Amino acid sequence: MILLLKKNLSDEQKSFIFGEIKKLGYEPSVQSVDQTEAIFFTEDKEVPFDFANMDGVAKVIISRQEYPLTSSKIKSEKTKIQVGPYQFGPSQILMIAGPCSIESEEQALAIARAVKKAGAHILRGGAFKPRTSPYSFQGLGQEGLRILNRVKKDVQMPVITELMDAREAQETCEVADILQIGTRNMQNFSLLKEVGKINKPVLLKRGLSATVKEWLLSAEYILNQGNPNVILCERGIRSFDSETRNLLDLSAVPLVKQLSHLPVIVDPSHALGRRDLIEPMSLAAIAAGADGLMIEVHDEPHKALSDGAQALSYSSFEAVISKVKKIAGTFDLSYP
Repeated sequence: MILLLKKNLSDEQKSFIFGEIKKLGYEPSVQSVDQTEAIFFTEDKEVPFDFANMDGVAKVIISRQEYPLTSSKIKSEKTKIQVGPYQFGPSQILMIAGPCSIESEEQALAIARAVKKAGAHILRGGAFKPRTSPYSFQGLGQEGLRILNRVKKDVQMPVITELMDAREAQETCEVADILQIGTRNMQNFSLLKEVGKINKPVLLKRGLSATVKEWLLSAEYILNQGNPNVILCERGIRSFDSETRNLLDLSAVPLVKQLSHLPVIVDPSHALGRRDLIEPMSLAAIAAGADGLMIEVHDEPHKALSDGAQALSYSSFEAVISKVKKIAGTFDLSYP
């Protein structure tokens, strides 16, 4: 159930409405819907209360949608998410680029300068790296965060890094402009609830075997806790074909943009696992309606400590940027 509230309600009126909902055994969540404050709660039985005639309630919406906060039916406009001077959302394309993991300050600084010069808007770099094998490089941890922070200040570029553990949230939030929830944690519900309480944009990657509904329900966990700033990221799903790392499901992009008001970007690097396919699939992603891309770039891809096979060189990344700008123009999209 969704209660659209009247404007300029007193704290006393809001407290009364909250109190009546809690008496029924439900936990209300406050969100903004089309610039109107709304209270959401999920009812599993008939509600014995006439909220429509309650003082302060402008409208009651009965929604049986499984993910009402994430659904496009609840908002007339697409969500726009501000990150530094840039905005994720309709009508423009944003580029996130950088190394899979932070390996050293000198290298991270060089890559950051290169991708910014080429036209990237946001720097990516993992401090904590979830790896399939416990013997693979796991990132530099806290030192990686410190390096990323110094590089961010030097290059004057917003940064995104992955949060794997709620216990590292405070330190990560001090550095990151966007918190990334990786594919392996898409259904780590306790972590989703924690980032939902943080006033920071969250990039939620689709799980390896997740359906679109499961992906959107994971976003619902974040929005339900009060954080409306979720960016969805398609990064490929597990398939039977071994020619690519995963199957890049570009059909999910227009589908999710129909189902949800949240911005959607594509990570072709992790989806494909091979650099020779990054360019054509990046262009296809923009044509499919993606609001941005996340691409791995390394100064020496063959020496990368993680995911070198899918990292682009500087020159290859510049070529991709050039073609992305052209195809964005074809669809009347801006590239800031």
